[in-house]
Amino acid sequence: MSENKNKPAKSDQMQLLYVDDEVNNLISFKAAFRRDYKIFTAESGSEGRKILEQNNISIVITDQRMPFMTGVEFLESIVNDYPETIRILITGFSDIQAVIDAINKGRIYHYVQKPWDETYLRNIINNAFETHRLRRENKFMMEQLKLSNEQLEFLLRQEMLS
Repeated sequence: MSENKNKPAKSDQMQLLYVDDEVNNLISFKAAFRRDYKIFTAESGSEGRKILEQNNISIVITDQRMPFMTGVEFLESIVNDYPETIRILITGFSDIQAVIDAINKGRIYHYVQKPWDETYLRNIINNAFETHRLRRENKFMMEQLKLSNEQLEFLLRQEMLS
């Protein structure tokens, strides 16, 4: 992992991926949020995975009902490879099992029903970005603290030997 990935990301580096098999939803989403975030869109889970591999995505939003791979299956498939990515499930169907699976398997941050309210979704995304930023900052600070502790232990050992 490069040193840049360990440093806390700046807000202008935050990127969002929206996965939905309905092209009109992708267009609407991008039109609504393109001024506020760097948006990537994908029509399938496999296309979404390719985008994740090539970009530093902070938030993934996915529709539940898609052919070949559900939103929950997609989120579950990326948990281990992209553990720091915030995951949000969005769907037009009130399927309680999908919600349970999303929480348990996809470890989602939030569940949103379609049609989504732009202001509500914007608040969720902003909160998710802040959560992501704080998690990365915390991880970076913990790594720095661990390094400082190791250096201090080394100095103490040196002092004890002399």
